[in-house]
Amino acid sequence: METQTQTIKKETKVLTERMTGAESVIRCLLEEGVDLIYGYPGGAIMPVYDELYKYQDQLHHVLTRHEQGATHAAQGYARTSGKVGVAIATSGPGATNFVTGIADAQIDSTPMVCITGQVASHLLGSDAFQETDIIGISTPITKWNHQVTKAEDIPAVLAKAFYIARSGRPGPVLIDITKDAQFGELDFAYEKCKGVRSYKPVPKTDPKSLKEAAKLINKAKKPMIVFGQGVILGEAEEELKNFIEKAGIPSAWTILGLSALPTKHPLNVGMVGMHGNYGPNKLTNECDLLLAIGMRFDDRVTGNLATYAKQAKIIHFEIDPAEINKNVKADIAVMGDVKDTLKQILPLVEPNAHDAWLQQYKDHDTIEYNKVVKEELYPSNEGLSMGEVLRGINEETKGDAVIVSDVGQHQMMACRYAEFTKSKSNVTSGGLGTMGFALPAAIGAKMGAPDREVVAIIGDGGYQMTIQELGTIFQTKVPVKIVVLNNGFLGMVRQWQQLFFDKRYASTEMVNPDFIKIAEGYHIKSTRVTKRENLQEAIAEMIASKEAYFLEVCVEKENNVFPMIPTGASVSDVRLE
Repeated sequence: METQTQTIKKETKVLTERMTGAESVIRCLLEEGVDLIYGYPGGAIMPVYDELYKYQDQLHHVLTRHEQGATHAAQGYARTSGKVGVAIATSGPGATNFVTGIADAQIDSTPMVCITGQVASHLLGSDAFQETDIIGISTPITKWNHQVTKAEDIPAVLAKAFYIARSGRPGPVLIDITKDAQFGELDFAYEKCKGVRSYKPVPKTDPKSLKEAAKLINKAKKPMIVFGQGVILGEAEEELKNFIEKAGIPSAWTILGLSALPTKHPLNVGMVGMHGNYGPNKLTNECDLLLAIGMRFDDRVTGNLATYAKQAKIIHFEIDPAEINKNVKADIAVMGDVKDTLKQILPLVEPNAHDAWLQQYKDHDTIEYNKVVKEELYPSNEGLSMGEVLRGINEETKGDAVIVSDVGQHQMMACRYAEFTKSKSNVTSGGLGTMGFALPAAIGAKMGAPDREVVAIIGDGGYQMTIQELGTIFQTKVPVKIVVLNNGFLGMVRQWQQLFFDKRYASTEMVNPDFIKIAEGYHIKSTRVTKRENLQEAIAEMIASKEAYFLEVCVEKENNVFPMIPTGASVSDVRLE
């Protein structure tokens, strides 16, 4: 006689289909809701591409011009869509070309699943053609990685990969699949991963920490918030807004936290860090309570740790236990998902206003405006400034665009002067500082947010590192807007050479090609601006275009980005000139 347990097992048995490992890869992606991947084919991943051919109506593949471009595009897609980005490549150089994008995603907590092909399992370790130990190479820069040598392991491994990539503090996962595993057969059945033994993506929140934090908040006279990308990743923008408005606390942001709070919110006091705003940097060392929300106290934010906020009590809202006390010792650690912890602490916080304290930020803003901002946005000299280009873009987009910036002076200008009205609007390489990031990331960002205007702000140096992705734009017809701020230098390095190396401009001056002709070669409409009277019209034409558009603006060669905190200095030592 059949037992009740046996009956239940029969009724819940997962139906299987016989298929190749390669086809199972595609089916796993579809089961995870993936409809867009970026990649570049090659010998060791060819079986997967062959199966992909059969699923073109369900899974769109974007052929980038370089594997690094595929990872950055996947990052841009993840950052604007909130989904897991997917990139795929072959073994050997295909896999190693993924490394920069994976490292970038790891330090910036971007959810991404990278799939690489590998030589057949019997050839592993033999130095076969295009064999590289990508597992060994990528171990320090992935949240998790795994090599699959048997077809039947593919579904469970990929389910685990997506779970790990998107859960808790997100990050990149790499799955390496040998060629024989792709050709092999299995009985395919897919079950989404709901947990991994010993992996706890969201730590439990201690109610005591919330009560203690609320006590400090309620009695603070000069509280200050610094929020980071954790707010965006946790989709806690509304909770943050409710919290700061009730507590009346001036709130500053890290580069990756930018856009979590609207730029013009009355309690938004600007950016902290090396090129951040004068007020929040100076007043970090005057506040009596510093609340760090979803940020990791990066060295570009803190400056000299020995002098960072020593007078203040520190409350750290964080999902990753490894970040607690790593750089700055917290008096209270509020662990958990920030969306939940901000909800839980809200009833414990008393309504407050800190008008006199907020006025100090405004006073510092006035100083900064007169010393720096006015000349940057409304220059008195003949040459064009980067800041006035951003001002022109703000006027045309009304703060509704996604701004994707590369790395350098233009990045700092974009973060300082771009205006945002909604979250997931600032896409840049924060922790790794990857030149070449913006062009491919803008492709992914536009595909992740097709209804939004996406404008890439790039320097002439970083642009040439991934300029081949113009071919991807041409082929896909993705309508991204590209702005190259051309000063004929590797501008940020040149600035340091000017300030700290007696103007010895070693290997930083650029002899550039005709960018307009290159864009025209890819059939992308383009314009060059050298005079102020032509700038706004060109920006308006670019934003109005329904197709991709390239705008080159020739800016002053030796303008610098201020404020600036010199390396190793205190945040109090922020310079305005």
